[in-house]
Amino acid sequence: MAVIVFVSASGAPGVTASALGLALSWPRPVLLVEADPTGGSGLLAGYFRGASTPPESLIDLAFAHREGGLLEAIPSVTMAIPDTTVTILPGTRTHAQARSLSGLWEPLTEAFTGLEAMGQDVIVDAGRLGLVGSPEVLIDGADLTLLTVRTDLVALSGARSWAQTLRAGFENRGALSSLGVLTVGDGHPYRAREVAKVLSLPVTASLAWDPTAAEVFAKGATAPRRFDTSPLLRSLRSAQNAISTRLQSNREQLALQPAGGTS
Repeated sequence: MAVIVFVSASGAPGVTASALGLALSWPRPVLLVEADPTGGSGLLAGYFRGASTPPESLIDLAFAHREGGLLEAIPSVTMAIPDTTVTILPGTRTHAQARSLSGLWEPLTEAFTGLEAMGQDVIVDAGRLGLVGSPEVLIDGADLTLLTVRTDLVALSGARSWAQTLRAGFENRGALSSLGVLTVGDGHPYRAREVAKVLSLPVTASLAWDPTAAEVFAKGATAPRRFDTSPLLRSLRSAQNAISTRLQSNREQLALQPAGGTS
């Protein structure tokens, strides 16, 4: 289906938990990639509560790429989430390692795109925008990039400038339809329509404000009673449908474009 990238502008809007929750809700097998240049693994420290150690990480793919074996190396550096169809590609161990990945992002983006033919989609946690080592090529080249924001005034104020920068870049490439917003805490206090107006970007999907359920993904907390019917889980399923619909619409529009041009 696609390569989907989640980014944030500032603060801690819940990118990692949102990406994980959507991966676990996805109807097809998913490769969940930790591309946050901050270093360390939020998934392993949070969802796995530090109980799992990955065999390899993104930095090992950089070594494999230099030796001409990137595609073959991807399966060897991933780890599966038990009883799911989600596999994880852990991020760099330190922020310093992220600087070494600049030459990796372009071939890795191509490799991720190729996974679709094998029935696997890719969801990427790209972390905070503007950091040294940010996977800009992956952010720009995804089928859909979602700026993840909370809906309070402080969060929207911090995201507004980055929303303008992203919009200008995607518009210049003729790829504006591949950029959207994921809100975390719809109606807490602002609704999607108000967020879209402030950021001048469409809200592709929204997640409910449900801190208790979110801690299952963010911190590996024990699932509360009726977790499967919690507001967060219901909104994750709705978000998955909305994202899939957006991707399908983009592909239909692309198919209608004249060869060699954009419209």
